[in-house]
Amino acid sequence: MADFIHSEKEIRDMPLNNFNDFVKMLLNAGFSVGGGSDEGIYSVVPFDWRNEPWDSRIRWHTGDPETDPCEWRSRVLNERDDIAYSKLFFMKSGYIAKEWYPYFLAARRKGRALDDEYRDGAVSQVAKRAYEVISEKGEAPFHEIKQAGGFSKEDNSRFESALVELQMGLFITICGIRRETSQSGEEYGWPATVFCTTEQFWGSGVFDEADGIRPDEAERAIKERILALNPGAEEKKMMGFIRG
Repeated sequence: MADFIHSEKEIRDMPLNNFNDFVKMLLNAGFSVGGGSDEGIYSVVPFDWRNEPWDSRIRWHTGDPETDPCEWRSRVLNERDDIAYSKLFFMKSGYIAKEWYPYFLAARRKGRALDDEYRDGAVSQVAKRAYEVISEKGEAPFHEIKQAGGFSKEDNSRFESALVELQMGLFITICGIRRETSQSGEEYGWPATVFCTTEQFWGSGVFDEADGIRPDEAERAIKERILALNPGAEEKKMMGFIRG
């Protein structure tokens, strides 16, 4: 892993005026809580629409792809190959740069496959069924996973919880946001979240690197980075952030 020389203050002093600034700060930090809250850890954008600084160009829910953090989620997935966005921290959204992903894999998955976790009772049956659909299809939007997995309306809550469970375990990740396409090639309807396995998203290199990192080493590296970004981070919060 490359040496990071940017302290919390140095990153904070970087300008945040647009999407490119966001990407630069995120890659330097290595990871970030999403949603406009740092959750006691760290977020590139530490404010939401309710407390936007008056002098900031960043404005939530405007639809501007350059200055609206809501738009950056899809831009990261569509335009970058070195950043993952998904439900990653505290059951909420977040970002992890490619360079740091092996450390989170080592800390959370510890080299284990989903079948291993399922046999040990660490993964629910609903999550296993959803994972099998995603793995078989390669990538699939929310509604297709639900339909192919045979999930009914009564399963809605468990199905949605299972997808979060799989994201937090780093078994699946969001790989795009797309709309339905008609036979004439025109898009229609609301954008749908598309999921794939993390193996498909990153390829084997990230997993090979993770295999060479002990879980305790991974936790220590992430913890040190958190403290560089936020010296006041509490132990309990950090471990929850790291271990998911």
